[in-house]
Amino acid sequence: QVQLVESGGGLVQPGGSLRLSCAASGFIFSSFAMYWYRQAPGKERELVAGISGVGGSTNYAESVKGRFTISRDNSKNTVYLQMNSLKSEDTAVYYCNAARISIQREYWGQGTQVTVSS
Repeated sequence: QVQLVESGGGLVQPGGSLRLSCAASGFIFSSFAMYWYRQAPGKERELVAGISGVGGSTNYAESVKGRFTISRDNSKNTVYLQMNSLKSEDTAVYYCNAARISIQREYWGQGTQVTVSS
């Protein structure tokens, strides 16, 4: 049974930091690229960051470059999103996604709420 379980969300003041985690199980973690998406109220889901299966390649949305860092630990089947210098516009539900295009497999977590507010 495939599971992606996010944790680490919460309420933080502008300028603060949070680290999200996504623990994966039920599939070969290192064979999948991992992504973080987010969806703010009334907006479409957007890609925040991605990392390749072995972690050698990363990509970021322009809005988070220089503030967010995606990483993974394949020994723990976990992907992380370190979020620094948070802004109110970062407020959203953050979702973990695993994707392997070659076999057309994609999995989603249930999401974790991040609220940036004073």
